Amino acid sequence: MRRMKMPWSSPAEAIIYISLTLAVFGMVNVFSASFVMAGKQLGDSLFFIKRHILYFFIGVVGFVSLVRLDYRKLRPLAAPAALVTLALLFAVGVAGLEANGARRWLSFGGIVFQPSEVAKLTAIFVTAAFLGTRIDRKLPHTLLSWPLVFVGGMGFLIFRQPDMGTALVVVGLAVLLYLLAGIPGKERLILFMLGSISIGYLAKNAAYRAERIMAWLDPWSYAQTAGYQAVQALLAIGSGGLAGSGLGMGASKFHYLPEAHTDFAFAVLAQEMGFMGVLAVIVLFTMLGWYGLKIALKAADGFGQMLAAGTTALIVGQGIGNMAMVSGLLPVTGVPLPFISYGGTSLIVNMLALGMLLSVSRQAHKTVRQPAEKVSGPAARIQERAKLRLVKNNKNE
Repeated sequence: MRRMKMPWSSPAEAIIYISLTLAVFGMVNVFSASFVMAGKQLGDSLFFIKRHILYFFIGVVGFVSLVRLDYRKLRPLAAPAALVTLALLFAVGVAGLEANGARRWLSFGGIVFQPSEVAKLTAIFVTAAFLGTRIDRKLPHTLLSWPLVFVGGMGFLIFRQPDMGTALVVVGLAVLLYLLAGIPGKERLILFMLGSISIGYLAKNAAYRAERIMAWLDPWSYAQTAGYQAVQALLAIGSGGLAGSGLGMGASKFHYLPEAHTDFAFAVLAQEMGFMGVLAVIVLFTMLGWYGLKIALKAADGFGQMLAAGTTALIVGQGIGNMAMVSGLLPVTGVPLPFISYGGTSLIVNMLALGMLLSVSRQAHKTVRQPAEKVSGPAARIQERAKLRLVKNNKNE
């Protein structure tokens, strides 16, 4: 049996093909999921898709810029990036925009963005810069170090917005990199115990979170309250069948499914594209994870390894988390589906993450392929004389 030939010749090319395919899926889905609400509430059925495409091209500019840049030149910017992100998260608490009972956005000159999305990339960047140096120097790793303390501070500020889902993603990305770098067995055990206790406490600490957990365990008993979104998502997914109802023909977006174009965009995709569309998206995210891992393993240094692993985990991990949430395997959290959900800051951050990933791949390729430097002039003559002396000495022996 002949092996199917792929249209790419390297992991970097594969990432480009896969991400562009996901972006096309996303544009189609954002338009289909949003045009009813946008037309009725905003008087412009194209409101969200026009902005989604604009954010995509802004992300492409950042993506291309980072691919062309040597990622190792970014390492000195880790501390400034950390301070700027922390300042933005503080600003959200003081002067952030509020919607649906949460304060998560900032507005500058009419441009609205979500600093907690930026914090995801900052957590990877700061942790990778710290751990990368220690990996190259073969130094031991411990959780008791400043990057994890800083990331924990960012997670606390995000949790206070409140946004427990994003806070867990930010802290979880940093912890994952520590685990990949290698920490002592005792610290892994302590981490598991503290993590389990903390998540359990936080889930029951607020009434709305406790109710959300109960709705996750039995959504049909809370179908008109905390479980409404989960039930409507399951109905949308179940009605999609094998091939779906057709693009634009899904009923869930007609005011049945809240956040149909953002957190629950996957349910609209499942209803309109069916099992085949869902399978295609799952395969694309799986392939993205596979090729991202290959890039991480071939990175030129520890910083590149951690950066590639972190950016891959950011995109693929959120993809798995969102699809599991929408299909009822996890409680409802505010984690978007990369490229498929509408969200300007999220889309741009994902494009920047891909840019960093391909920069790691590009520099690893240069390191492997770079020819030996040609020596000329006086240095060449000295080198030649040294070789002749070495040959003469060997003959005398």
